[in-house]
Amino acid sequence: MPIRFSIIHQIDKKPDGSPAALHVSSAELVESQTTENLLNDFNEAYNAKTGKAWGLFHAESGAYPFSGWLRAYVDGGDFIEFSRAAVEHLTKLMEESNLSVGGHVLFAHYQQGMTDYLVIALLQHSEGITVGADLSVTPSKHLDLGNINLAARINISEWRSNPKSRQYISFLKGSKSRKATDYFRDFIGCQEGIDGPGETRTLLKAFSDFVTAEDMHEGSAREKTQALVSYSMAQAKIGEPITLNELSELIDEDRPKAFYDFIRNKDYGLSPEIPADKRTLNQFRRFTGRAEGMSISFEQHLLGSKIEFDKEAGTLILRGLPTQLTDQLKRADS
Repeated sequence: MPIRFSIIHQIDKKPDGSPAALHVSSAELVESQTTENLLNDFNEAYNAKTGKAWGLFHAESGAYPFSGWLRAYVDGGDFIEFSRAAVEHLTKLMEESNLSVGGHVLFAHYQQGMTDYLVIALLQHSEGITVGADLSVTPSKHLDLGNINLAARINISEWRSNPKSRQYISFLKGSKSRKATDYFRDFIGCQEGIDGPGETRTLLKAFSDFVTAEDMHEGSAREKTQALVSYSMAQAKIGEPITLNELSELIDEDRPKAFYDFIRNKDYGLSPEIPADKRTLNQFRRFTGRAEGMSISFEQHLLGSKIEFDKEAGTLILRGLPTQLTDQLKRADS
C-alpha cells in the first residue's frame, strides 16, 4: 500500500468551553514502517466498522469548499497546504457546533492496487501503561484506533474518472452523536448517495429469488449461499464494494453470467457495484430441506418473526404465507 503523502495536525479543544487551539504540522509524516503500520491499522479498524454511509460531494460552494481544495491538490497542488486549509475549516466547524472534544487529525493519500484513496480521521488517545527498561511501570498514551467515530475515505480515482458515481465517499454515520457526525459530514461536504444496507438487502432478495427460480437442490443452494456471503464479507473486510459481475462468476462457474443476467432481466435496480453492509450480511443465512414431496427454504432472519421452530416437537409454525400459496390451499380445501 504505497503512501503518497500523510500528515497529522492537532485540534486541542477542552470541555470547559475555551476556544479550540489548532496546532498544524509543517512537515509530512516520514515514510517508515511505523507510518505504514498506522495506516494499515486504521484501515483495518475502519473497514470493521458498521453503520457506514456512502455518498458523493455536494457542489463546491462557500459552505462546502473541501472538494475544491482537494481538486486543486490532485491537479498538482501542495499536500500540506491542502491539509492545512482543510483542518482550519474543520476547526471552525467544530467551534460552531460547540463540540468539546478535539483530537489528532490524520490526512493520508495512498494507493491500493491502481486506486488512489484519501482518508481523513479524527483520532483520540487512550491511556495505557508501559514497562520501562528498568522494569518500572509508567503511564503512556496511544492512538485509540479501535474507537474511531469520525472518519471518511474518498476514492479519488472513481471521483475523477466517473463523475456520475454516487458512492465514491464512505463515512462513519455513528450512533452516539448525530451532531458530531453531521458536522464532520458537512466538513467533507458530502451527501448520502446510495443506501448500503438497502442495496445489500435487495441483493440478498435477488439471490433468494434466483435460487427459487433455478429450483436448486439443497446442496447447491447452500454452496452458492456460502459463496455469496464469503465473497461479500471479504469485500467488506478490505473496504471494497461487491461487484455483481464477479459475484455472478463465483456463484456459478459453469454459467458465470446467469445471476448477473437474472438481476438485470428482473430489474432490481441494483448498481453494478454496491457497498457491502456487514450487519445485513451477518443476518443472512438460508435454511433449506426436502423430504417426501416437501421443500422448505427460508432465511435466518425470519426465525422468531414469521417462522417459529419448536425444537422439542420438531415443527415449524409459519406466518405471513405468500398469497399465491394461501390461494392454492383455499382452493384445495373448498
